Amino acid sequence: MAVVARGLVVAGNTELFVLERGDGGLPLFVLHGGPGLDHTMFGRHLDALSDSCRLLFVDLRSQGRSRPAPPETWTLEQMAADVEALAHSLGLERYAVLGHSFGAFVALQHAVDFPEGPAASIISAGVPAARFLEDVQQNLDRFEPESLREQVASSWAREREAQTQDDCRRLLSDQLPFHFRDPLDPRIDTMRAGLDEAIFAPDVLRASANADYGAIEVEDRLNLVTHPVLVLAGRHDRSCSVVAAEAIAGGIPDAELVIFENSGHMIFIEEQVAYAAAVRDFLGRRVLIAAARAS
Repeated sequence: MAVVARGLVVAGNTELFVLERGDGGLPLFVLHGGPGLDHTMFGRHLDALSDSCRLLFVDLRSQGRSRPAPPETWTLEQMAADVEALAHSLGLERYAVLGHSFGAFVALQHAVDFPEGPAASIISAGVPAARFLEDVQQNLDRFEPESLREQVASSWAREREAQTQDDCRRLLSDQLPFHFRDPLDPRIDTMRAGLDEAIFAPDVLRASANADYGAIEVEDRLNLVTHPVLVLAGRHDRSCSVVAAEAIAGGIPDAELVIFENSGHMIFIEEQVAYAAAVRDFLGRRVLIAAARAS
């Protein structure tokens, strides 16, 4: 499998870091969670898709290894526009977008704002409106095991005050049990070990945590999306619920919904094989085969 550290690519009025993996096939932009994280959160968990996709892992605006940009541009609308600008810079006439968590907010915003842009969008653990995040506090209040409750709740509160790389690394490490179906899942420690590779953006995290994490509000515009959309959700997700996923899939014409029964928020890790299979199957049926027939 080819790995190309493509580096910085012009995207409108900024430059975004892009890491490429895969030997060809449909270009698939992969947008990380957070905000304030970077592409390293995916590790090698999506590599199974590299046989059919050209994976393009993107560090979002002002995050990771991307160039700093003015704080007033750290909006979902601008980050969605960045994806479109990135496709133009790379000369991509046909591409798909996969966003997870905060990346799913960006991918969904992009799908609504540029309905004829991507060949497909994959919304992984996302919400269509900020109101769907209101249950997070309730889930924190009743989080089990109780011995981890204060650690996890504190990590969310500290997002609003994060100042340094170490602040971000520590709070995410403390928060990870909340994002797995099993808060004692041994893969949590594996993910923690990978945090040393990440370049965090505390300013972006702090600003977003104090503003409803981008305040996504596209629920009443979902019917504008005209390209194929796959919505992925973990049955036990404590932050981006199945109810939110159903609202997305129900609002977009002919969207598909896959619920992973043994996952929380980190579905691409918790059910890695099934996750990759769902994405590959969707792209094969709705995008790749359709393109072959058209040609």
